[in-house]
Amino acid sequence: MEKHLLIQKYNVPAPRYTSYPTIPFWDKDAPSADKWFDVVKRTFVESNQQKGISLYIHLPYCESLCTYCGCNTRITKNHSVEKSYIKTLLKEWQLYLEQFPEKPIIRELHLGGGTPTFFSPGNLRMLLDGIFQEAIIHPEWEFSFEGHPNNTTSEHLQTLFDMGFRRVSFGIQDCDPLVQLTINRVQPFENVKFVTEEARRIGYESVNFDLIYGLPYQTINSVNETINQVSTLMPDRIAFYSYAHVPWVKPGQRSYTDKDLPDSLLKRALYELALEKFKTLGYMDIGMDHFALPRDPLFNAMETKKLHRNFMGYTTCHTDLLIGLGASSISDAKYAYLQNEKKVELYTLSLEENKLPVFKGHLLTEKDLKIKEVILAIACRGEIKWDCKLINLLDNEAHFELGKMQNDGLVHLSSDYLKVTAIGKAFIRNICMVFDSKLKKQLAKEEVFSKAI
Repeated sequence: MEKHLLIQKYNVPAPRYTSYPTIPFWDKDAPSADKWFDVVKRTFVESNQQKGISLYIHLPYCESLCTYCGCNTRITKNHSVEKSYIKTLLKEWQLYLEQFPEKPIIRELHLGGGTPTFFSPGNLRMLLDGIFQEAIIHPEWEFSFEGHPNNTTSEHLQTLFDMGFRRVSFGIQDCDPLVQLTINRVQPFENVKFVTEEARRIGYESVNFDLIYGLPYQTINSVNETINQVSTLMPDRIAFYSYAHVPWVKPGQRSYTDKDLPDSLLKRALYELALEKFKTLGYMDIGMDHFALPRDPLFNAMETKKLHRNFMGYTTCHTDLLIGLGASSISDAKYAYLQNEKKVELYTLSLEENKLPVFKGHLLTEKDLKIKEVILAIACRGEIKWDCKLINLLDNEAHFELGKMQNDGLVHLSSDYLKVTAIGKAFIRNICMVFDSKLKKQLAKEEVFSKAI
């Protein structure tokens, strides 16, 4: 089938599958804190301690609102909030430490936001000292953080490097002045160049750029020029995300309308343009939305089939326990998920009362666990092996959908496996959806997710 027809056919609302079930389909009633801690302890004990645990720390503060952003943020220029928020984070960490039967081994740590570099270097050091004080650092640790090119200083980079960080991700999004102005993310390329070169001078081993396609007023020429500028710095990784236009969730996106956005065909053309340019530059296609140079560990993880995906996106680490600290953070304890209170005030209030700030969660059934395994295999390795349990997950409609996808060239099916084709890589979210019966029921009622393309 021709590309434009595939786009029309598969451009439907689709999750990004950083979890299964996806958040809108979690249980109506969140597990109690006691039940959650029981699952955390079970996962901690069952997992090989040499694998360690993962930590995600959400730092929600930003000085200004980027209107494209779908993250949980708190806009303020008042930096006096830093120390009080860190104190609350460490109190939450202490609740978990009290549950662990022994000192946790931290294998992976990521600072996300918001804008982690909103916090001063000294306060970031204070936070990390508090985290590390009662933990062991894995000998093969992987620490990373998100930095804003406009406010990441040499001191930020040096301080975090000294604390063990070796990867930094900069939110670039787009280099075109009109696009930047429209999404309220004005950042001169000189700032991007400075932080990239400074990170490499200090010794960071991997620099990632986040880029977005589908933003208001993007054109073939503007995206081409953005990638040309980015290529002068050759980041080790590029995350090339489809813009999720969900103004019913994020009111800031109402500052522009659908008419200002590239239509489906243009949006797909932007993706195809970038795909070809990344390939020419030497980047390899990694799962959904990600590209890496062969020197980057993410590429090696894909080659050795060790790539993993969780709430932090693609990672080279596969730990069984991911603890999320901070307002809105999400934890994954293999058998259950938990999300913290989203509002900083409610998050803080719970911890002042020495209570876990539970907002929502989900206890996975045996069926959930099997589907989670399948979706991870498709998203990370691009293939799954059939077995009786897997076949039983599929109803007649799902078998029919996979047959259509094979006819369209997205997958190759045999008696014992499913493999995503080169064409199908761009439609991985659609392929994962075939196994998601909960999603199918919901989509019949209302639109929940952004379009797949």
